[in-house]
Amino acid sequence: MAFWATGPGVGELRAQPLAARREGEVAVRTLWTGISRGTESLVLRGAVPESERQRMRAPFQDGEFPFPVKYGYLNVGVVADGPRELAGRVVFTLFPHQSAFAVPEAAVTPVPEGVPPRRAVLAGAVETAVNVLWDADAAVGDRVLVIGAGMIGCSVARLAHGIPASRVTLVDVDASKAAVAERLGVAFAAPDAVGDGFDVVIEASGTPAGLALALRAAPDDGEVVVASWYGDRPVPLELGGDFHSRRLTIRASQVGAVSPRRRAHRSTGERLALALELLHDDAFDALLSGSSPWTELPEVMVRIAAGTEPAMCHTIDWARA
Repeated sequence: MAFWATGPGVGELRAQPLAARREGEVAVRTLWTGISRGTESLVLRGAVPESERQRMRAPFQDGEFPFPVKYGYLNVGVVADGPRELAGRVVFTLFPHQSAFAVPEAAVTPVPEGVPPRRAVLAGAVETAVNVLWDADAAVGDRVLVIGAGMIGCSVARLAHGIPASRVTLVDVDASKAAVAERLGVAFAAPDAVGDGFDVVIEASGTPAGLALALRAAPDDGEVVVASWYGDRPVPLELGGDFHSRRLTIRASQVGAVSPRRRAHRSTGERLALALELLHDDAFDALLSGSSPWTELPEVMVRIAAGTEPAMCHTIDWARA
């Protein structure tokens, strides 16, 4: 079975025929998938801009934007058939929500021993966070402001917390996210309580208000690293006032390619393997805030696209009906 987005705000489970495993492939039985809330809600709403439809394709996507499309990229499963070194291993794959599939051996990354399979669905978010921090060039002792306490913002905050002598503040309009920040070991602030004095400012809220706040909080001669993707929504920028006199820079960060600051000597495969190793950290369980059996996936996706599902990273259990 596989989930397909079939129209604005709706989707369905479809039977998916499976071809026999070919030489050089592995057959995977899915254990868990994770819903990448921001991107997948845009996909389900049909909000992927036409200009970005090729760049936005997931590695194993079927169908075309806007609909119908089988989309997703947070899949953890067990190798049911493959070479001896992979057989029976738990692996992470950039595959959509589907119960079983076959992919080239190079497309799966073993989950390290000691990382729970459900937590491993966060590999995509943590990999993005690694890239964001490479783009931001965060260093020892930095005061880091992260705006937006979603999957990406929280992952960035936790990794930045591990930088020696760093001080990390996580900002969100939802006061309940203070409890998540506490579990991640970082400070929490409401938007109207943010002052200045930051060395690194990262915008991950996905909102125009978050970007405006980031520009106000950035240091003189500093930059705002934008990890958000706004889909087809217009985003006004406050480029009047002191924007020029303070010589601010806005830098886009996107996980599709390794940060230019590491690209010459790090591959995407190495970056993903690093993200999975970082998931030995139990604190990341704070991001796993909801779970449903695969039979409920269409209803869950509708709630997430509508903004009525509060879970940060909702996981789908493919072993439970």
